[in-house]
Amino acid sequence: MAELDLLRFLAALAVVAFHYLVAYASVWGDRPAELFPALAPVAGLGILGVELFFIISGFVILMSVWGRGLGAFARSRLVRLYPAYWLSLAAIAALYGLTGAKALDPKLSPGEYLVNATMLQRLFKLTDASGVYWSLWAELRFYLLISILVIVGVTYGRVLIFSGVWLAAVIGARIIENGTLDEFVMPDYAPYFIAGMALYLIHKHGSSWLPWLYVAAGYGLSIGSALDRVQRRIDLAGFKNMPVTGVSVVITVTLIYLATSLVALGLLRLKPSRTLTALGGTTYPLYLFHSVIAVALIPLLTGDLPPWAVALATTLTAIVVSYLVYSFAERPIQRLLKPRRSTQTPSAPGVQVEKASVP
Repeated sequence: MAELDLLRFLAALAVVAFHYLVAYASVWGDRPAELFPALAPVAGLGILGVELFFIISGFVILMSVWGRGLGAFARSRLVRLYPAYWLSLAAIAALYGLTGAKALDPKLSPGEYLVNATMLQRLFKLTDASGVYWSLWAELRFYLLISILVIVGVTYGRVLIFSGVWLAAVIGARIIENGTLDEFVMPDYAPYFIAGMALYLIHKHGSSWLPWLYVAAGYGLSIGSALDRVQRRIDLAGFKNMPVTGVSVVITVTLIYLATSLVALGLLRLKPSRTLTALGGTTYPLYLFHSVIAVALIPLLTGDLPPWAVALATTLTAIVVSYLVYSFAERPIQRLLKPRRSTQTPSAPGVQVEKASVP
């Protein structure tokens, strides 16, 4: 689905814009919002790019597990997630171990880097090697939950029951406010995954009132979660440095749900092309590597170039490096690790699904 490739790439660019133009004060040595006052109110909304990733993940992960067993699902996720992740972790360790870079330094010991390699560092209450890794912990917990569905067997009715139970648990978790329950249920992010799964049911089986009810419930809960997440950032940095209004957050979340709904209904279709395939493949490395590239490049260029040129050069470099990682490192490693699959026609959509499921 080429339209998902494009949406994923735009979501990654939104995250890059948020970090480069609003968040990375320590990298610039100045408040980015003051360097880019005209762009900051829009770039700040890029914090919600991850939420778009979560909806797409709910959509395509359900697509990928339909008719597959637990072993095949687990192998596909391991092969999909870890190669680029390990490469980014090695780049981070090299950056802070071999250079004098200080900005965004997680200050990890070798042992803590090794724990990060498992992607389970948050389970052990350890610091992420990169700030962007937090979303992968949410993805892993989503995979754990959907594994339950895979074990019992994926059918239309069971997906509806699973989604309804999870949605009820989200509402219950928000009422109870128990930290352990929140870790499992993910009340802030589950509405996006649930809505994504419901949209896939609509895409696969056509419109019906119950899936649309789940989408509507997810949308309503997402508004509150998004407003809270943005407000926490404003409380941390101040509105001057995170100039995003509540109205703009609501509009952004609405546009995210509208775009994904149009995809589900088949009203947003793009012809597959090598360019869109490349953009889709570049998305995950771009999400993982853009922070490293910013720390290495922005301080080097600042002073010699105006801020807009530094930001543009760094963004283009991040895209090119990410494409090279995707083409010459990630894909070869995945081909090496991935078991051979049947070349029958029904398996073809799985190729698109595998690269469309994570940031």
